[in-house]
Amino acid sequence: MNRLNSSVAPIYVNFATVDDLVEAVVQRVFAISEELLTKQKGKSMFENIGKASLDFAREYPVLFRELSIQPNPYMAFYETIENTLLEAMAEDEAMSGWTHDEHRRLLLKMRVFQMGLSAMEANGQVPSWLNNQEFDQLRKENL
Repeated sequence: MNRLNSSVAPIYVNFATVDDLVEAVVQRVFAISEELLTKQKGKSMFENIGKASLDFAREYPVLFRELSIQPNPYMAFYETIENTLLEAMAEDEAMSGWTHDEHRRLLLKMRVFQMGLSAMEANGQVPSWLNNQEFDQLRKENL
């Protein structure tokens, strides 16, 4: 708190424990993720999930690194969001004939690829010669 030139008192006025604060932050991250997903206008839910993931890494790089790259107990909440994503994928016309396991495997493949792209984005490692359209095309080609 020294770097912020502040005391911890404001935190404890609003949160009983540090764990309560962390849980509130994690819940807010998931709310932000849902907001980003809602803003997407891609052709499919699957495309929108990928775009929202990259937007999150671009707009909230510190949160992305702390919650996605660093080992932590907070991502136990991911199972809840994963189930929501799988339900949305099942409702997508283009994937309506797929089994739950096929949806889940495709979501995992997307997460693996997106994690790499998102880490590059959050860490400022996207090559300067790769413009936004080319970056988006790369994502589409590999999902």
